[in-house]
Amino acid sequence: MRLLERMRKEWFMIGIVLAIAGAKLKPSVGVNGGPLKPEITVSYIAVATIFFNSGLSLKTEFADCRLHASPCVFCSDFNQGSWWK
Repeated sequence: MRLLERMRKEWFMIGIVLAIAGAKLKPSVGVNGGPLKPEITVSYIAVATIFFNSGLSLKTEFADCRLHASPCVFCSDFNQGSWWK
């Protein structure tokens, strides 16, 4: 039972070790043009996931403030941009 508790606590490190071991055993999976397509996966999907996760961790007060400010900035920019025409 103690081993199971330890594995639940250290799940991330166990996952990293398994990923490294899998990459060592079968490196052709992650090569350019391979089944994982790292040229697309790393460029777009990983970056989008990182930004999505950091957005989920924002406090709601900060997010509400930003949501209110965005339309104001857009409207003022749009209005000032039409002055030059």
